[in-house]
Parts: sequence; structure tokens; C-alpha cells
Amino acid sequence: MSAAEGPLVVGVDSSTQSTKALVVDASTGRMVASGQAPHTVTSGAGRESDPRQWWEALCEALHQCGEAAHEAAAVSIGGQQHGLVTLDGRGEPVRPALLWNDVRSAPQARRLVEELGGPKVWAERTGSVPGPSFTVTKWAWLAENEPEAVRATKAVRLPHDYLTERLTGQGTTDRGDASGTGWWASATESYDEEILAHVGLDPALLPRVVRPGEVAGTVRDAHDLPFSKGTLVAPGTGDNAAAALGLGLRPGTPVLSLGTSGTVYAVSRRRPADPTGTVAGFADAHGDWLPLACTLNCTLAVDRIAALLGLDREAVEPGTGVTLLPYLDGERTPALPHASGLLHGLRHDTTAGQLLQAAYDGAVHSLLGALDLVLDADADRTAPLLLIGGGARGRAWQETVRRLSGRPVQVPEARELVALGAAAQAAGLLTGEDPAAVARRWDTARGPVLEAVERDEATLARITGVLSDAAPLLEREPDRR
Repeated sequence: MSAAEGPLVVGVDSSTQSTKALVVDASTGRMVASGQAPHTVTSGAGRESDPRQWWEALCEALHQCGEAAHEAAAVSIGGQQHGLVTLDGRGEPVRPALLWNDVRSAPQARRLVEELGGPKVWAERTGSVPGPSFTVTKWAWLAENEPEAVRATKAVRLPHDYLTERLTGQGTTDRGDASGTGWWASATESYDEEILAHVGLDPALLPRVVRPGEVAGTVRDAHDLPFSKGTLVAPGTGDNAAAALGLGLRPGTPVLSLGTSGTVYAVSRRRPADPTGTVAGFADAHGDWLPLACTLNCTLAVDRIAALLGLDREAVEPGTGVTLLPYLDGERTPALPHASGLLHGLRHDTTAGQLLQAAYDGAVHSLLGALDLVLDADADRTAPLLLIGGGARGRAWQETVRRLSGRPVQVPEARELVALGAAAQAAGLLTGEDPAAVARRWDTARGPVLEAVERDEATLARITGVLSDAAPLLEREPDRR
């Protein structure tokens, strides 16, 4: 192994599809080793994964890192948000985890919002109006549909909590991930006992919320991992909060993330509370806030359209008026959990490449529509958008974001920002620094800036019009017969 200038740390990104582990030099940010292993997600009405797969993938990814992982002094887990993990008295999963993109709890979400005072009350209380992605709605769905699973549950965790607990033997979470549950009150930064009582969830089943910079525990002996005994374990956090750390974000800098889901967010010093539910008022992982809007359909949906058309994902052609709303998994922004994809404006001369471009336009339109709501009023609207995630290096994604935003776009060279953010959090345990400051020292946001082009107002207006006109179709519940 190459000599490191400082202690080594491990950052983990346990996402929907796979787990990645990076061993990083805490002094320089240089990646010393890496590993990756996949997991599976069910298809059909639900989206579920066995949490044990995440642990097996973590073990495999760490073993791929070799001796470097053994030398690491600290580790941190970044994980997919919102997922409901139910454990029995032995710490084993009662059932597969309900993932963030499982929208079966849409009826429970609507009911909970109504029963506890309406959207404004929820926004003021928890920072967000819960939709079917939020953990509280998934617990309500489980209680209604699988009461025997609820009775067997002795601990409730989020995905990153589950992995951290397997490392340390202690049930912990952090404020960033807890803020996406719907049962954490952002005003008091504590669990909301009234909401928990309403959904029949005992607070004793929940993990302790570890403060930013606090040690969550140390790696225990009870498993075959390449860590040394006593390796420090950081609080970890949700994937978006980890990516914000990985970029070293300062307040007001906008981020557009193109992954399985699409997100726009920015760090804010003000506690968010959007009663429309478009913006989720998440906490970040180091004491500020992370107002965020999320779409369910992003790279995966556009890639599916490309596959249906038999095209490479880059084979786009300029459009002439066709609109494609790629809501293949329902949608969260706008709030259309029962929606399916919609195509409008098809003509004899419409080409496959134009249809594919329309899918890109439809996905990016949803994200940009929420961007102004995410940013504080005093944010610089001309600053470059930081474009990250799996789609960020795709030319078609870059050009679509430039054309529909009218803003310059910066593409950081660093690829694994969630894992880098987790590594920065682990490094902060050793140095006492703010993890975002660690990432800035590592210069993780460095990358080319694509100049702004004139904003395509005509396309934005056309998509908005189709979305409005098609509301009755998009809101209709599907016939399950």
C-alpha cells in the first residue's frame, strides 16, 4: 500500500442498488483503496430489500479494500434515506426493508397529514409534509397491512442506522437521517412523542440521535471485518446529507443530483418549513439545514425510455413539441404517487431521438421547478449549479440542465461524493474539524464549469401546460384488478 500522509478513514455509501467503500487519506483526501458490491430490489407494486444484503455487500466492499481498511482509524456510513428497517429481539430483520421509492403508503400519508392538523402543522412541526417516501407513512402502512410484523418488531431503524449498529452493537442515528422519518421534530430536534403515539410506535424502539462530531461507538469483535478492534465509528447520515458534506457545501450553493432519484438541495442556516410539501425540511449532518426536493424518476426512468426505444442514452435529437413525463414509478415532485408515464404531442415526423430528449426534459423540468423553493431568498441565482450523481457526466443530462436552467453548470471531478462525505465525517472525528471544512480542504468540488446558455422558456412552459391539463389522468388511482 502507498504511504499515506495522515491517518486513514473509511467512508461508505450504501445506496439503493449497491454499497461502495472508500479508504481515504484524512490529510489529503487521496483515495487509497475502494470496493463495491451490489444488492437487489424487488420490482412490482413495492420496493423492498433484505437489510442483510446491505451488510453482506459492506463486508465484500471492505474486503476488496484489503489491508488499507485494516489500517483505518475511523469509519462512517452514508445510506439511502427513509427506508423502514424492522428488527426482532435478536437484531434480525422481521421482514424486508420498505425503501424510499416504495409508494404503497400514499393513502396512509394523506390520512396522517389530515389527522394531525394538515400540511402547515406538519411543516412547522417536523420541517416536512410527509409523503409516501417518509418512514412514518411506511410504519403506518405496515401496521395496517402486516400487524403481525409490527408485533414482532423490537427495534426500528433506517438503512444507515442498521449498518452502524451492526458495526458497533449500539442503536444510533444522526439528525440528518432522523429528519427524514416524519417522527423527528425539527423545532426541538427530538422525537415527536405525539406523532409516535398516533402511529402506535414506542419511542423505546428508536435509536439514539448522536450529535454532530460525537463518536457513535467503536467497531466490535463480533464479525469478520478487516477493521482493527476499537476503530472509531462516526454518526453516519443519509445519502443527501453525506453528499453535501462531500462537496463541502456552504450555505446557498445549489446542488442538482442525478441518480435513481433526482434531488435539488442547498445548505441553509434557516430551519425550512414548506407547507406545500414540495421542499422537505431536512437537517444536515453538521448543525445546519438541508432543504431538499426529490423526484422519484430520474436516470433510471430515462434509461428505461432509451431501452424501450432501442437507443443509447446519449442518442438525443432536438425536440419539436413532443412532451414526455417519465413518471414510471409514480412521482413525488409533483406529488403524484399513482401516476404513470405520459406522452403527448406525437406526430408522424417525431423521431426516437426526440422522444428520448423529451424524457430528459420531463425529468429535469420537475427538478428545476423546485429549485427556487429550495434556495433562500438571498441566494445568488446566477451561481453555478453543482451537478452530481450518476447522470452528471452524461452529455445529454448536462446539456438539458444547462438549457432548461439558464445557469452555468459545474461538474465536480470527484465521483463518490456520498462515500467521500462519510469519509470526511470520519476524518472530523480524528481532527476535530467540521466535516464540510475537511471536504473543502480536500477540494472535492473541483471540476469544469459549463457556461450558461439562454433558458428554454418555451419548453418549460409547454411541459407545465401538459402537466396541468393531464392532472386528472395523473392523479387517478390505478385499477389493480
